[in-house]
Amino acid sequence: MAEAADFQGTRPSPARRWLRRTASVVLGAPLLAGLLAVPAAGAAPASEPAKAPSGSRTVEVSLHTLSPSVPSKDDTLTVSGTLTNKGKKAISGAEVDLRVGPRLSGRGEVDDAAKRSPYVPGADPVTVGDKYTLKLPRLARGISQDFTLTVPVDKLGLDDPGVYQLGVSVSGRTAGSPYEQVLGIKRSFLPWQPEASDSRTKLTFLWPLIASPHVTAETRSDQQQTPVFADDGLAEELAPGGRLEQMVSLGSRLPVTWVVDPDLLASVAAMAGKYEIQSGDRTVPGKNQAVAKQWLTALEKVVEDGKVIALPFADPDLASIAHRGKNVSGTLSHLQNASTVAATTVETILHVKPSTDFAWPVNGAVDSSIVDVATSAGAHNVIARSDSFRETSELPYTPTAARPIGGGTTAVVADARLSTLFDGDMSRAGASTLAVQKFLAQTLALTEQAPDNERSIVVAPPRMPTAAQAQTMARALGALSGNRWTQPLDLVAAAEVKPDPKATSKIPRRSAYPEKLRAQELPTQAFQDIRVTQGSLDSFETILTQPERVVTPFGNAVNRSMSTSWRGRAPEARQYRDAVRAYLKSLTSEVQLIKKSDVTLSGRSATIPVTVQNQLVQGVDRLVLQLTSDNLRLKFNDDGTKAELPVGIAGGHSQSVKFDTATSANGRAQVTARLFTEDGTQYGEEMTFTVKVSEVTPTVLLVIAGGLLLLVLAGIRMYTHRKRAVASDTTDGDGGGPEQPSDRTPDTGPESGAPSGTGEKVDR
Repeated sequence: MAEAADFQGTRPSPARRWLRRTASVVLGAPLLAGLLAVPAAGAAPASEPAKAPSGSRTVEVSLHTLSPSVPSKDDTLTVSGTLTNKGKKAISGAEVDLRVGPRLSGRGEVDDAAKRSPYVPGADPVTVGDKYTLKLPRLARGISQDFTLTVPVDKLGLDDPGVYQLGVSVSGRTAGSPYEQVLGIKRSFLPWQPEASDSRTKLTFLWPLIASPHVTAETRSDQQQTPVFADDGLAEELAPGGRLEQMVSLGSRLPVTWVVDPDLLASVAAMAGKYEIQSGDRTVPGKNQAVAKQWLTALEKVVEDGKVIALPFADPDLASIAHRGKNVSGTLSHLQNASTVAATTVETILHVKPSTDFAWPVNGAVDSSIVDVATSAGAHNVIARSDSFRETSELPYTPTAARPIGGGTTAVVADARLSTLFDGDMSRAGASTLAVQKFLAQTLALTEQAPDNERSIVVAPPRMPTAAQAQTMARALGALSGNRWTQPLDLVAAAEVKPDPKATSKIPRRSAYPEKLRAQELPTQAFQDIRVTQGSLDSFETILTQPERVVTPFGNAVNRSMSTSWRGRAPEARQYRDAVRAYLKSLTSEVQLIKKSDVTLSGRSATIPVTVQNQLVQGVDRLVLQLTSDNLRLKFNDDGTKAELPVGIAGGHSQSVKFDTATSANGRAQVTARLFTEDGTQYGEEMTFTVKVSEVTPTVLLVIAGGLLLLVLAGIRMYTHRKRAVASDTTDGDGGGPEQPSDRTPDTGPESGAPSGTGEKVDR
């Protein structure tokens, strides 16, 4: 963002105080003597920056704490940290000094001060005084030592409100350098605003609750459809100390705007009940219901009076859709569906009505195609960032975030400097402390740019902050709680602030999109895979008696396949899509034709049964079974070589569909059986079998009739002989009746209709 006049609205410190500080440096540091000498002919002008002493990186200085971050007049400033001798020799007579000043003018000077690494005489702040110096007799090579400096704020020499440089330096001697010199320095910033400013900047801080997908498309076969998670990683984030637990716990005490992915809420709500986890080829019961319930309860309490922004379900990657997916049929409809279910999900789980009017592309990077995709899904506000939405005029200040970009759409441009301050590794105390102080310094410098021009600024931090980043962000916001130069504003209100007419409203060209971000996008193949999956799902849905049991989990899984969280994780994204498609295929294959052996027909007409099996838990209907013959002499149902009959099967059952056949001659026919949905789409794989026709002649019939007659006569003879034998036994025996043979028991049991197994399947 151009800030050619960063000095506007600032006042320099009194000259006498700065001269006094400079004089103390000159008297106390022999290295500065050369700076006071008159330059010889041909020498560099006096304005040229002084070079850093060669040994100023000998000691590494780390600042762990700076308290208070925003001091008042009666406070005592405490700075602690660690010194580490990185040199090859021990340091003797080491002194640790706190340095303050000069006052920085504008955001640019804050950036410049943060970039300097070695000590630069004349540019770095001066020591507070010997009274507050910490003396160390010896600092051995490779050894670290903690330090703490304590100075009353009224001894720091702070004058007018503003941002002051603050540093901790180490001076001393080594065997190779017998004179004292600065051997290490660490800089930070001290915002000085003892009283609330008459003009304060409205500050909007986004607090994102977003996670990677953890829920698969698979569900168990019970009535509640127990969900199956790919892993139990979400529970770790929800547990005390975890990333998401910290976000809720810390955010509950801060004036933030909650930006929520509804899929995260749905996943945690699923975990709060009965759930299972994939473990190799099987699933095991999940055991973190209490953690999920506790997190949801805490979040519901926190947001009941706050502003909640609901992103589309599963946080779809808008840039990937715009650049790679929108030309693949069905992609935009998936995005619209994700936006539609967002509000319902949040209201059902958190019992608050969210705003669904915002789109948040990755890193706030936008171009015209991304804006088009966002608005097609119903968003009227696009959260951009100032390093993408660059100013085209030389404004002397940071303009208000809201910008009208045409078509009733507003770009809410977050400040890039503030938004990226927390991107690094905040688990190190030194990095965290510096980020907090720089955030405070930048917001104060921003307010001072144009004190008569009150503005609205938005901060969009990392999309999925780590626990350490969340803690650092909370410290920075907590330090602003006194509202000395800022005041909180929610995102909905920020989008409605009157825009600055001088600020740019030109949407960046597509070619301006960062190549680094473009390389992380989902490939076109990803959206083609999704289209294939959706096509199979559409076909499958039409035959189900309870389609919602399949459509809902698979629809959510399709949305998760487009998630922003897959950026930079191409193998994992492909694995997720493949798993969804494979599971859907396994379900659809549970409705199939049973393989049939070749059939021999003896006669001019017969019945051919074809079996259709349904191993799903729910029933199927609206299927059509079709038989076709490649032999014109074999006809079905007196209707030619093709016949169709409807199919409807209860869950876990099979159905035998019978076709009447007629033939006019002996021979063979290849018969093909196919299943179709009502709209004529083929379902599953076809099955073929051979029908052999052997016509029966009159001679054969006479032979068969004669054989049957002989069998009848033989039976009569046997019956007569047996009757005589029984009569003889009755006369000669003990008077008992004849023994009767028992009936046979059936050799097969009835088929059970009770469903069993996992998911929508019935295991046999």
